[in-house]
Amino acid sequence: MKRVLIIKRVLVLVSFIPLLYGCWIYSFSGTSIAPDVNTITVNYIQNRAMRVNPSLSNTLTETLKDKYRRLTKLKLEPDGGDLVLEGDILSYETRSLAVTAQEVAAQNRLTITVNIKFTNKKHPEDDFERRFEAFEDYASTMSLDQVESNLVDAIVEKLVEDIFNNTVAKW
Repeated sequence: MKRVLIIKRVLVLVSFIPLLYGCWIYSFSGTSIAPDVNTITVNYIQNRAMRVNPSLSNTLTETLKDKYRRLTKLKLEPDGGDLVLEGDILSYETRSLAVTAQEVAAQNRLTITVNIKFTNKKHPEDDFERRFEAFEDYASTMSLDQVESNLVDAIVEKLVEDIFNNTVAKW
């Protein structure tokens, strides 16, 4: 009887080994970074939009760096990282959304589009180049100057989340 109980306990313990091993590959932040990938280079995101927000390039670049620093084990390198992120801001534009019966815009939308090239030197099958776009709406009773800072911060957070998920979270 004792022997059967011991065998059951051993089997239960052995069944947890694959789960524990999986915790070393996947993190609680949702990332799935191969064990041989240790560094990342986030190049300065150039602003090539027709309309330029002077702080947008720096804000986007630094927010990306901060996201990888906080949520991964990757070490940031100025160049030559195992992973490389580079890109351009393609557009920064506002559009009228809802028009009232008096033909006046009731709501406006600020949209930012970026093109990101991701290179994984250790696993080239993960490489991609694609566009990411995010937006925030604001009331037409407000000028863009009044709300721009908050809108840009919210849009940058969305862009960074999408870029992060597509690079190391593979969502």
